[in-house]
Amino acid sequence: MDIKGVNLGNWLVLEKWMSPALFEGTTAEDEYHLPRQLSKEVYEARIRVHRSEYISERDFLAIRRMGMNAVRIPVPYFIFGDRPPFIGCIKELDRAFDWAEKYNLKVLIDLHTAPLSQNGFDNGGLCGVCRWSQTPGEVEYVLQVLEKLSVRYGQRKGLLGMEPINEPITEPMWKRMDVPSRYPASDPEQAAGSAPNTLEFLRDFYTNAYNRIRPHMAEDCFVVFHDGFQMKAWKDFLTRPHFQNVMLDTHLYLMLAEQDGCPRTMDGYLAYIEEHYAQDIREVQEYVPVICGEWCLFNSYAVGVDTRGGQSVLNGMEFSGNKERFTPEQKKEIYRTLANALLSAWSVGSGYFYWSYKVLLDTCGDPNWIGWDSWDLGRCVDEGWVRG
Repeated sequence: MDIKGVNLGNWLVLEKWMSPALFEGTTAEDEYHLPRQLSKEVYEARIRVHRSEYISERDFLAIRRMGMNAVRIPVPYFIFGDRPPFIGCIKELDRAFDWAEKYNLKVLIDLHTAPLSQNGFDNGGLCGVCRWSQTPGEVEYVLQVLEKLSVRYGQRKGLLGMEPINEPITEPMWKRMDVPSRYPASDPEQAAGSAPNTLEFLRDFYTNAYNRIRPHMAEDCFVVFHDGFQMKAWKDFLTRPHFQNVMLDTHLYLMLAEQDGCPRTMDGYLAYIEEHYAQDIREVQEYVPVICGEWCLFNSYAVGVDTRGGQSVLNGMEFSGNKERFTPEQKKEIYRTLANALLSAWSVGSGYFYWSYKVLLDTCGDPNWIGWDSWDLGRCVDEGWVRG
C-alpha cells in the first residue's frame, strides 16, 4: 500500500498552539495542566464540545476527496477514561473507525502520549518532563493500553496498523532541541530526573509491545515503530525474523533541517531534501518499509523570519512586527515547489501522513501566526499549495 495520509492532530490529544482558545483563562501550556486549572464542569464542557466539533464524519469524506487513503489518529494514554481528571475518548475512536470504513480510509492508531511523558514536548502532554521510561509501572500501563486497543480494533477492516508510542526522544534530539529550555516544566519537582530514552529501552519496549499486540491483529496490519529521531539505528533490529509486517516511522520537518544548518533558502531546502531526507529513506527502505509519519510545508523562509526551529509565540518568540513577505502567487510557487520535492522524497519510501488536517489559528489577523497556515492540510489544498 502506498500510504497517502494525514494526521488528525489536536483532536483527541491537545496541543495548545494548534487551538489556543481551548486554554483561555489558564496559564497551562500542556494537556496535563489544563484540567488542573479549570473547574471540572468547565473542563469537561470544553473537551466534549471540542471533540464533537473539531472532527466529524464530513471531515473523513473531505480527506478522501483530497486523494488521501489513510488517517493517523493520535490518541492519549487515558483513552479508556481510567486516569482522572482526564476524560476518555474511546467512543470517538470507535466513530472514527466507522467513518473511515464508510469512506474507504485506513486508520493508523498512534499512541501519542505516555504518563510522565516520553519526550518532554508539548505534544507529549507534559512540557519539560520525560520520565516515563524510568517508571516500570507506567511502562506496563502503556503496554496494557496497547493490548486493549489491539483487542478492540485488531480485526477491524479499517485498521492499517498501530504505533506503540509517538516520538520517544533519544539523546541526540534531546540535546538538539534543548528540551528543558524550550519546554520549561511548570513543576520543577515533577521534572527532576528527566532524561532522554535510551535505544536499549526502546528496543526492549518495542519488542514487548509487538508481542502484546500482534496476536490480536489481522496479518496484513502493521506494527509501526517511531525511530526516536534516529532513522538509521533501526535497520538491523527491525529485520529480525521475529518481526512480521513492521514499518519504521520517521518525522521530517524543514524546521528540523534548519536546526541542522540547512540554509533558509529555496535552494538550501531542495538540496537538503534530496541529500538527506531522500537518501536516508532510500537507504533504510532496503531493510524495512519507511513512512514519513509527520511533515508539513512550514519553513522560516516563507514565514519571513527565523523561527529558530519552529518556535512560536508560545515558546517566547515574538513576531509582532511580522508581515507577509510574498504575494499569494509567490507563496503558491514556494509551497508547490517544496511540496513536490518532499513528496518525491517520501515516494522513495512507503508513504506519508501530513501534519496536520487542520489548525485553528488566525494566520491573517495575528502577525505572530503569519505563515503557520502551512501546517493545515485543508488550507494547503484549498490554496493550491498541495495538489489533492
